[in-house]
Amino acid sequence: MPARDLARPNDVSVGHAIPSAMLGAGLVRSLRTLTWTGMLGSGGRSLVLARVAGAPGAGDWQATAWPGPRERQLSLSAAAVVDSAPRPLQPYLRLMRLDKPIGTWLLYLPCTWSISLAAEPGCFPDWHMLSLFGTGAVLMRGAGCTINDLWDQDYDKKVTRTANRPIAAGDISIFRSFVFLGGQLTLALGILLCLNYYSIALGAASLLLVITYPLMKRITYWPQLALGLTFNWGALLGWSAIKGSCDLSVCLPLYFSGIMWTLIYDTIYAHQDRRDDALIGLKSTALLFHENTKQWLTGFSVAMLGALSLVGVNCNQTAPYYTALAAVGAHLTHQIYTLDIHKPEDCWSKFASNRTIGLTVLLGIVLGNLWKEKKTDETKKNIHRTEN
Repeated sequence: MPARDLARPNDVSVGHAIPSAMLGAGLVRSLRTLTWTGMLGSGGRSLVLARVAGAPGAGDWQATAWPGPRERQLSLSAAAVVDSAPRPLQPYLRLMRLDKPIGTWLLYLPCTWSISLAAEPGCFPDWHMLSLFGTGAVLMRGAGCTINDLWDQDYDKKVTRTANRPIAAGDISIFRSFVFLGGQLTLALGILLCLNYYSIALGAASLLLVITYPLMKRITYWPQLALGLTFNWGALLGWSAIKGSCDLSVCLPLYFSGIMWTLIYDTIYAHQDRRDDALIGLKSTALLFHENTKQWLTGFSVAMLGALSLVGVNCNQTAPYYTALAAVGAHLTHQIYTLDIHKPEDCWSKFASNRTIGLTVLLGIVLGNLWKEKKTDETKKNIHRTEN
C-alpha cells in the first residue's frame, strides 16, 4: 500500500465475471491461508522487474519460460497460494496484493510494537489482539491497494511494472472494484468494532488518510510522508486497544519513529519507478532527493532510532530493547551504505529487508518487557534481604 503499493503484481489475464458466492467463499479461504503465509514467509522474495522496455522481468511468469503447460509446484509462498486459487478469484487476490505480503508486514509491525509496549511487565503481548490486528492489516492493506489502483489506473497503464495490475489491465471492472472495496471495508469495520470505543473512533479517523494518500504523489514530492502518516496509525491504535486511550509520551514518539521508517523504505522503493514517474508527471522523495538520497536516509534513520530510544525511556525498557535498537542501527547502516539507487532489483531487495528491521524492534520490545519481570523480582529479593 505504499506510493506504488509496495508490491509488483504478477501477470494476470482473467476477464471472467465472478459469482458473488465464489468470491465470498474463496476469499475467506484464501484470507485464512494467506494471513498465515504472510506472517510466516515473505512472498515478496522475487525481484522487481528490470525496467527495460519490452524485456520480461525477473519473477514474472512468462510463456517463453514455460514451453508447455505449467506444472503446479508445492509451495507455501503467498504467491503460490494465490496462483493455486480458483482462476476467477485470482485478480481479486492480486488486487489486494495477497501474493506480495511484504506490504502487509510493514503495515502490521507498528501495530505489534504498540500492543507489545502496552503489555504488563513480565508478560507477553495479547495474542488475541495481535490476531485481530493481523487480520485487520490484511484487509486494510488490501482496501488501500484497491483504492490506490482505482485512483491510478490511467498511470498504471503507462508504467511497465504496473501495467498488468488487475484494474489497469481490465481484468476487474470499476464497478466490481468498488463492490469488492466495500466488502473489504465492511470486514475491516467488523474487526474495528471488536475494540473499545476510543479505539473505534481513532481507527475510523484513519480512513481519510487511507482514501487520500494515493493522491499525494500528484501534488507533492513528499507522498512518502503521507504514506507514513497512514501506515503507522497502528502505533496509536494498538496502545489504545490495550489501555483504552493513548499515552502521548509513548504513542507520539512511536508514531514518529514509524513515519521516519516509512520515509526510509518507501524512498528506496520509489527509486524503482523514478524514471517512469518523471515521464508521467508523478512526484516522490526519490525524485526530490535523487543523488542525495543516502544523506536523507541517514537523517531519517537517526531520527527513527532517537524516537525509539525515547519510547524506551518513557516505557522503562530494559537491556534487550536497547540491544535490538543497536542491531536495527547496524542494519540501517548496512542497508543505506550498500544501496544502489540505480538498480531496481537492489532497491527491491533493500526495501523488502525492512521486515527484518520491524521484527527486530518487536523482538526487542517483547524481550525487554519480559526482562522487567526478572529485574522486578531481583529488586524485591534485595529489598527483602535489606529488611531482614
